[in-house]
Amino acid sequence: MPMIPRPDLLTDDARDGLELFQLTDEPLPSCHVYMEAQIFTPDSKRFVLHRGANPHGADRTDPEHRYMLCDLENGGALSPLTDEIGAIAPSLTPDGKTMYYFVDETSSEEGRLTLKRVNLDGTARETLLVIDGPIPGASHQPRHLYSLSTIRSDGKSLASSAFLGDGSTPDAPFGLLVIDLEELTPRIVLSGPTWLNLHAQYSRSLDDPHYRDILVQENHGCHSDAEGKIVKLVGGDGAEIHVVRDDGDDFRSLPWGRDGREFCQGHQCWHGRGITAITAADDKTNGRRDLVESPVCPFAGHIGNQSPGGTRNLLSRDVEAPRFVHFATDIAGESFVTDALTDDIQWLVYTANFDADPEAPLRNWRHIANTGSSKGLHPHPFLSPDGRCAFFNSDETGHAQAYMVTLV
Repeated sequence: MPMIPRPDLLTDDARDGLELFQLTDEPLPSCHVYMEAQIFTPDSKRFVLHRGANPHGADRTDPEHRYMLCDLENGGALSPLTDEIGAIAPSLTPDGKTMYYFVDETSSEEGRLTLKRVNLDGTARETLLVIDGPIPGASHQPRHLYSLSTIRSDGKSLASSAFLGDGSTPDAPFGLLVIDLEELTPRIVLSGPTWLNLHAQYSRSLDDPHYRDILVQENHGCHSDAEGKIVKLVGGDGAEIHVVRDDGDDFRSLPWGRDGREFCQGHQCWHGRGITAITAADDKTNGRRDLVESPVCPFAGHIGNQSPGGTRNLLSRDVEAPRFVHFATDIAGESFVTDALTDDIQWLVYTANFDADPEAPLRNWRHIANTGSSKGLHPHPFLSPDGRCAFFNSDETGHAQAYMVTLV
């Protein structure tokens, strides 16, 4: 289908020069892949979204679920990349030629987890690896793969996370799964019951050793049942963010939350190809939800923003009453997009720019769209690698659809 112009969702200030399009219009929900995923070709011309999905993933037993290639050079034309039941966790290779994904058939310990690769024209589909038993670092077969994967900037390693329990023990471990894509060898490099919502994100850096760093989320106080279903995700001050090398060594921290006053809202990302990361932090004392940027600091215990050597730049300090939730940068680390939830439950989308001074706040704030979506349908905005387009979800039509704003 051609892209549908939707200027009605733009703000009055944004209608001069910006264009907004609805990318999907099927009678079943369609969404962007979660905004931290690597789903764009490096030239910013094609990317992956999915039909039969919600902003946090898809029912992996749904036969209607498909990952779709959206070709922006061809009017947003959509073509299917998968047709397998259980397809999950896509990552485009850094050269933009192929997509890795998994097929999760691990509802029981007798199931299997399959790694596949396919060209973006849907040809040359290959089965690369089948995991149907324990692997190094785990006593039990990895099951219930996380809905996201992340690929290293050199394209030689892929990471996700999975449940590692025996099916009878509650609060069993979850683990960081890393696959060497040259040797096709999997291993668990980090495990424990607090890694059930790991959000693994490889650094976008091209430099050694930073390109081996993986940003991970820990959830203190969480609980899962014997089958790995989350019973309690996290209390207000339970989330903590760390960085670990992809061999499991050099475990470090980000100086955010865990002091009884501030807590991480639950989304974080790397700043472009840089070596600093960004979070949204809630302050219980004043009701603000600010954007905070920090470099990684040494691990000195699970003490969050009290970590020795931690430094912080409050990116949103010039914003009155910030309520930012989900956000992303372009690959150069110059542009920024975020959503915000207002007191009267409206989702708004903003853009901003980073200052050349790394200690300065974000500048050139611009409210570009009112998504019209319900409270429970997260917009999850992100940018194309070149920063020229922003993307978000909305259910303003009655069910989830994918949208795009051309910024220049």
